[in-house]
Amino acid sequence: MITILRLGHHGDGIAEGPVFVPRTLPDEVVTGEIVQGRMDAPRILTPSPLRIKAPCPHYRNCGGCALQHAQAKFVTDWKEGVIRQALAAQGLSAEFRTPHISDLHSRRRASFSGRRLKRGALVGFHARASDVITPVPDCLILHPDLTAALPLLEELTARFGARKTTLSLSLTRSDAGLDLAVSGGKLLDDALRAELGQWAGQAGLARLAWEGEVIAQTQPPFHQIARAQITPPSGGFLQATKPAEQALQIAVSTAVGNAAQIVDLFAGCGTFTLPLAERAEMHAVEGDADMLRALDAGWRQATGLKRITHEARDLFRRPLLPAELKRFEAAVIDPPRAGAEAQTVALAASTIPRIAAVSCNPATFARDAKILVAGGYRLEWVQMVDQFRFSPHVELAAQFTR
Repeated sequence: MITILRLGHHGDGIAEGPVFVPRTLPDEVVTGEIVQGRMDAPRILTPSPLRIKAPCPHYRNCGGCALQHAQAKFVTDWKEGVIRQALAAQGLSAEFRTPHISDLHSRRRASFSGRRLKRGALVGFHARASDVITPVPDCLILHPDLTAALPLLEELTARFGARKTTLSLSLTRSDAGLDLAVSGGKLLDDALRAELGQWAGQAGLARLAWEGEVIAQTQPPFHQIARAQITPPSGGFLQATKPAEQALQIAVSTAVGNAAQIVDLFAGCGTFTLPLAERAEMHAVEGDADMLRALDAGWRQATGLKRITHEARDLFRRPLLPAELKRFEAAVIDPPRAGAEAQTVALAASTIPRIAAVSCNPATFARDAKILVAGGYRLEWVQMVDQFRFSPHVELAAQFTR
């Protein structure tokens, strides 16, 4: 019998030891078998008043969510607390703006697993720490268009999957239809290409890619970003929900203020570049040349946007240096989970007045924020953005001023 003291960064309860106990809450008393510091099947003896009945029927078996058993306000406060703790570990603090919480049924992209069976196929999310696949026909997170496509993914897996491997099915809802990228399947040959192309047409997909090769595209699977229509490369990064994307765009716009010359670092296909180009000249820097080509094509076809220049560059190995940054009045930086230490060092030595930062990892954000503060910047505010409901994933936007 043990008592849960707090939640860890992965959403598990932590008791003395430490012992990690999934799907528990602080102050709960639990019992169960402990193996290598984990109690994977706890029995709740004293439940927390913050505990609720999980709203999703798949929660017990599905590993996609970790926090459906907790009240919504507790989850929001806990996620903000993760950011506060990360900042405090670097000797920093900040004002927190009102958080954004994405709606249910708003997830526009998801990665499913598919396994061919003797009869039919099984498609869904993996159970927690397991290779067992759980079907999720009533998922609370997915956009209805993705849920409606699950039978298509089962059909694809049954026809084209291999019995000994698991397919990875990355499905995105675009403004033109469904965009599907498949990996882990059979080796492509001319016959398989023909079959897949025919199937994609019958299924009504906007695009189908197999192991990185586009097999069929009935129409460009575009996404409306501000005044532009962008078609990312197959499997290219996209914010998980449209409402969260818009919340981040508003936060970034607020952070850069009235700057007329802005550099967008780790620009992707223009999530922030394109909205800001309605009032500022932009320079987009991104390591993936295909993403920049998508950005450029969308900008050239749009109307009413200011000039956008772009540069394919590995910002981890070749960050923009202070001499290159001096012509800009603001910077936007949205790095991957590893953060952007080298680029942040260069920003800290620059004269840019305002920086808008977006991060999906509070720990690396706080590390980089400390570098900026040591270089003369002030962390004005932070906003938590929860677009991965019921998961321990935390995103944020922030403003720095010199």
